[in-house]
Formats: sequence, structure tokens, C-alpha cells
Amino acid sequence: MSGEDTRHVVVMGVSGSGKTTVAHGIAKATGFEFAEADAFHSPESIAKMEAGIALTDADRWPWLTALAEWMTARSEAGVSTIITCSALKRSYRDVLRHGAPAVTFVHLDGPAEVIRARLSVREGHFMPASLLQSQIDTLEPLGDDEAGVVLDLRRSPDELIADALDWLAGSRR
Repeated sequence: MSGEDTRHVVVMGVSGSGKTTVAHGIAKATGFEFAEADAFHSPESIAKMEAGIALTDADRWPWLTALAEWMTARSEAGVSTIITCSALKRSYRDVLRHGAPAVTFVHLDGPAEVIRARLSVREGHFMPASLLQSQIDTLEPLGDDEAGVVLDLRRSPDELIADALDWLAGSRR
């Protein structure tokens, strides 16, 4: 497989939307290589979030660039990928689209109260529930010209995975 034949999927949404669960399911079904974007954050950014401080764009640019470079390197190796990334702004998604061909987005979206409830029981993650509203306020929906689909995060993980796979099958370039 050449880089031009690879696909790169970003499962996006605010913290607690179910990105990791859905991305793992898609990766299992497709064989795409999985990466958790949180693993690409600098120790300084993680410390800020743990302290309840929202990241700035200046904090995010190196992180987004590292994700785009990872997808590009995997593409050049002939490997399709799936990553989880909040990808809250159009400008962030523009960075992610830079380099690798065929970057598409699966946006898990839904009511803030559902996400807040999920975050209240989540353990072992550095992103505190107190930062959810800042993410909601920052979120820019996918534009009509962006390759992607919006899925209702209130559906079960299995339904979301199936919906994403159906959309990916139909969106082949």
C-alpha cells in the first residue's frame, strides 16, 4: 500500500465523548494503527490540565503538529491510522490535515449534561471535568467542506462504531 492509498481517521469531540472507545472499535474492525492523542501532549501541558488550567493555542500547536507528523510518517510507510483528538477548532483540524492524504473526522457530539455525567465517574485521566465547559465553548462544528461525520454520542459504543464504519465505507475518497 502506498501513502496515497492510506486513510487517516480522527475521532474527535470534547473530553468524555467516547473517542477512545469508538476509535479502538474502528481500529479493531479496520486494522488501522491506533494512537491516543493524549500520549502526544508535553509534560507541561498535562500538568496544566491536571491543575485545571485550559490549554492555549500556543500549547496546542506543537501537539497538533506532532500528531500530523505521526500520521504523515505512517502514511509514507503505507499504514492507515486512527487517532483520538479533541480537534475542537477548524484551525486545529487544518493542522491535522496537513501532510497525510485522506484525513477524515468522526465527531462524537451530544448534550453537555451527558458528557458531564460521564466525566464525573471517569477515573485515571488528567483532564478534569472542570475544563469541559471551556472545550464546549471552543468547539467549532465540522464545516460543510470538511470530510467528516457527526454522530450522536448517546448511542451505544457498538452503534457508534457501526455508524462510523458505515460512513467510512461510503466516504472512500
